[in-house]
Amino acid sequence: MIHPTAIVSPLARLGKNVRVGPFCVVGAHVELGDDCVLHSHVVLEGHSTFGRGNEFFPFAYVGGKSQDLKYIGEPTALEVGDHNVFRENCTIHRGTRESLPTRIGSHNLFLCYCHVAHDCQLGNHIILSNNGSLAGHITVDDYAIVSGLAAAHQFCRIGKHSMIGGLSKITQDVPPFMIVDGHPATTRGLNILGLQRRGFSEDDIKHLKTSYKKLFLKKDENMANSLSSLKALHAADTPHVAHLIDFIEKSQRGITR
Repeated sequence: MIHPTAIVSPLARLGKNVRVGPFCVVGAHVELGDDCVLHSHVVLEGHSTFGRGNEFFPFAYVGGKSQDLKYIGEPTALEVGDHNVFRENCTIHRGTRESLPTRIGSHNLFLCYCHVAHDCQLGNHIILSNNGSLAGHITVDDYAIVSGLAAAHQFCRIGKHSMIGGLSKITQDVPPFMIVDGHPATTRGLNILGLQRRGFSEDDIKHLKTSYKKLFLKKDENMANSLSSLKALHAADTPHVAHLIDFIEKSQRGITR
């Protein structure tokens, strides 16, 4: 299942039914799980571990060394789960320190020319659209969507079930369940359609709508006061709203409002 023009290190570990297409390069410390597919011209490097069923399209470069100037050449890592798709020309880089790998979960979609930098921590079912870029040390939670040509600053967090509009500039944490858009981005509303597609109940969406109104409509009000007002409501006792409150209270960079 390895094309004769491919270069696969004898030290690489390939699972069952792995297909390596023309002109691919697989480095010495790469581990590929069962049923992975490299179509052509794919480069996998570094101490990079991939689960089963991952698919790599032409010119994807996954596991490259960190671009962080603090990187001193130690053997850093990339850990990837199952059934991810890496489309043409996307780049995913390893961690900067041996103690913290770049991590990617499962069932994620990385479209053309997108970039995931060193030390990022990504969950599951995430979509990173064409030319979307994540700087170093960013955390992205499950089911988040980063639209085309959007870019996020180092150390930002992107909450679960959120959606970032195209061409957006992200400099602060993106709250879960919300849509943010703009340059710089602001919170524009609740991601209602996305939540409906994920099976959120009408009550869950109603409580999150209440949260949006309390936290984001009055942008000139102090966030601490807005949180206090929200906590006084019954909605604050529901799991999704409680998660939203916790996410905001743990923010280090501030919240996109």
